[in-house]
Amino acid sequence: MKEIIGTYLEALTPGEPQGYVNLTLVPLLGPDQTDADYLLLDEALALEVLTVTEVSGTGSVPELRVENTAERPVLILDGEELVGAKQNRVVNTTLLIAAASTTVIPVSCVEQGRWSYDTQRFRSEKRMMNADLRAMKATHVHASLKRSSGHRSNQAALWHGISDKAARRDADSPSMAMSSIYEKDRSLLEDYRKAFHPVPGQLGALFLVNGKPAGLDAYGRRETLEATFPKLLTSYALDAVDRYGETEATDPTKEARDLLQAARAARVEAFEAAALGQDGRLASDAVIGFALALEGKVLHLSVFSRKGETSQGPLRTRMARYTTRRRHTE
Repeated sequence: MKEIIGTYLEALTPGEPQGYVNLTLVPLLGPDQTDADYLLLDEALALEVLTVTEVSGTGSVPELRVENTAERPVLILDGEELVGAKQNRVVNTTLLIAAASTTVIPVSCVEQGRWSYDTQRFRSEKRMMNADLRAMKATHVHASLKRSSGHRSNQAALWHGISDKAARRDADSPSMAMSSIYEKDRSLLEDYRKAFHPVPGQLGALFLVNGKPAGLDAYGRRETLEATFPKLLTSYALDAVDRYGETEATDPTKEARDLLQAARAARVEAFEAAALGQDGRLASDAVIGFALALEGKVLHLSVFSRKGETSQGPLRTRMARYTTRRRHTE
């Protein structure tokens, strides 16, 4: 996996940065790296060839049952949210679900206060867990794999992270759902979404918050980036909204190259994938991340910086000032 990931990273070139308020996006450009044919989660659900349910009538918090009746595999991305059934969940790692198969997948709860049926099947609201919590989850999953415990997260730590973010954003809900944070900041997030766009030849995106690298996501096919761009962007924008502060005067392109180099230099460990493909975990003092590959070609790579800004204290007040300024100019 080290060589597979290294070859993939070498093919990525930073493009012209885009910015809005305190979020910067550096496009990662390159030719398609795989010709693997698959559906994405939202496509498969819309076509009604993918059914996601609890594993049983009583359910199991860290697992869901996925039935794929399509003649093609389905790619479900790390952090994508599944809404409904007994409680909302997010996927613990990127998964390639085999055609005509039933698979039990590893998930985490993002709605602590509900354990009762809303619907029998899960649906998609086209959301992805915010990048800060995905980075935390990646650390948990790596540690779990090293213990031979599968792709498990630290559920209590994720609940705590969601609760803290909801409190900072004044987005508490009866069921303590992650979705309430997205709903609370819907207007601000829409402003961020309108400010960014994918460019020709783009395989991925690297994000900086307040001028400091946060992380990157990149894919094996450009059309995957284009299809998932809105939810990926929003996941980083939510952290930008939460961590609004003074943006440092940095060179985004240099920061992008440095993060890519840190990813190339990271240790890589190979583990059994939760579905199809090969699972590689990246870790160093600088980064944490993972890649899912199929037949030696990367389908999805996520890398998160461990050196980004993590202090939350004064940023809420600054964000409130920004919100007030924005409203006054509308």
